[in-house]
Amino acid sequence: MIKPSLYIIILIITVWALESINTTGIFKKNRYYETRVLYLIVSIALSYLVVNFLYDFIINTKII
Repeated sequence: MIKPSLYIIILIITVWALESINTTGIFKKNRYYETRVLYLIVSIALSYLVVNFLYDFIINTKII
């Protein structure tokens, strides 16, 4: 029950954090949807890595 809630919380945080990156010079003009898809993929990948780290850390240290 803790892992799915961690996924949701961390996904929201990663999307919020990635929004602060200025990508105007990186992507081509008028490529809004491609940029959004890349943000989504990077957010999911970062969320996966962070949640697995936190979950393993919590389980191995027996905090909860």
